[in-house]
Amino acid sequence: MSEIFVAIYVVAYRELLRFVRERSRLISSFAMPLLFLIIFGAGFTRTIGVMAPGVDFVQFMYPGIIAMTVLMNSVMSGLSVVWDREFGFLKEILVAPLARSGIVLGKAAGAAMVSMMQGAVMLLLAPLVGVAVTPLLVLKLIPLLLLLSVSISGLGLLIASRMRSQQGFQLVVQLIVFPLIFLSGVFFPVNNVPAWLEVISKLNPLTYGVDAVRQLFLSGQHGAMDAIGVTIFGHTMTVVQDVMVVAAFGLLLMLLATWSFSRQE
Repeated sequence: MSEIFVAIYVVAYRELLRFVRERSRLISSFAMPLLFLIIFGAGFTRTIGVMAPGVDFVQFMYPGIIAMTVLMNSVMSGLSVVWDREFGFLKEILVAPLARSGIVLGKAAGAAMVSMMQGAVMLLLAPLVGVAVTPLLVLKLIPLLLLLSVSISGLGLLIASRMRSQQGFQLVVQLIVFPLIFLSGVFFPVNNVPAWLEVISKLNPLTYGVDAVRQLFLSGQHGAMDAIGVTIFGHTMTVVQDVMVVAAFGLLLMLLATWSFSRQE
């Protein structure tokens, strides 16, 4: 058990240190979420108008943007695995007296810490676009975003465990992750789309992570989630139910990622 905790600490600390030292990565990690927020927010707010009683398009989209920031960084955590493999560092880690499960969890923990830093910056920008943020909301968001990050990092680590080049990893991630993000309800309610698209969106586990974050932001808007929340067979999902779906998905991915790493030579 001690080997697992040592592996988690060492690997997570290394991931965090690498992120802080790479200023270009630190800045570029916010580029896409802010680009989506500026372009979609400024371009569609007046056209779309009110999404639900008391909720405009920016208020609807901003929680999704925060979730997307965490999700994208978590998936890209797998890139460090591919980088380590290309430069031979991964082999040194695998032959070290460290538990394979600890290595995977350490990568996920490092990604979670980085994601929390990015999420904190996005929360600081919220008042600038008219989205209210309270200390109580932040306290509720912290465990949820940590769960999201750890769960989705399992997907990135699972993909990276079988990739041999950074270019190949980025291509596969784009083909898998971007459809998942666009079908997760970040930019539109999944209930107000064609039936076939609604089914696909509700089979997407990321949908429930975005919905949970949005529910925390809009908890003061009575009746809003009835109009824009995720419904299954007429039942509107609660935050607890969304969290259970995300946790189950994350547990499965982490088990698969650990199994895949255990087969590495």
